[in-house]
Amino acid sequence: MRLNQNTLLLGKKVVLVPYTPEHVPRYHEWMKSEELQRLTASEPLTLEQEYAMQQSWREDADKCTFIVLAAEKWQGQPGPSEESCMAGDVNLFLTDLGDPSLGEIEVMIAEPSCRGQGLGTEAVLMMMAYGVTKLGLTTFEAKIGQENEPSIRMFRRLHFEQVAVSSVFQEVTLRLTMSEPERQWLLEQTSHVQEKPYRDGSSEPH
Repeated sequence: MRLNQNTLLLGKKVVLVPYTPEHVPRYHEWMKSEELQRLTASEPLTLEQEYAMQQSWREDADKCTFIVLAAEKWQGQPGPSEESCMAGDVNLFLTDLGDPSLGEIEVMIAEPSCRGQGLGTEAVLMMMAYGVTKLGLTTFEAKIGQENEPSIRMFRRLHFEQVAVSSVFQEVTLRLTMSEPERQWLLEQTSHVQEKPYRDGSSEPH
């Protein structure tokens, strides 16, 4: 969606930036992995198709995506290319036309060296806070392959509860409804996050 095309969110472990054409080559390399294709239930695309997909992600009003950068790499060198700092992505799908307050969230930490360090957890918290404060979302769902134990455990730690299991799709659906205490908890968890303009230069590390 266009709403976040000039938004940079700076956390402790991750920096969330809009998905731009400069990120596509690295993303394309990741998605050649059979493991990631299986975990994300996606088909391999050609590079041209990946560029077209990036364009649709930017234009479609029912999709919000950020590329996840490893904050340590991004801040640790002068003006590094974002492509070299990419760790994965985090997405919100607003696909239930009958319920605009529901967002389906998914996160992928694709870079093996970035896994198991809490990057996915912070990315999800930051994305949920963005969904609550900017998109008016009050309910989040995550659909995760049954064999993806680390992801299921992560969402459970973030207060999601299992609401359905699909043996056909081999996936579980977890849900979190934002009561007032949950909303306060989420905003406390993300109180350190800074929002900056993405491309005006002030977001560069000093």
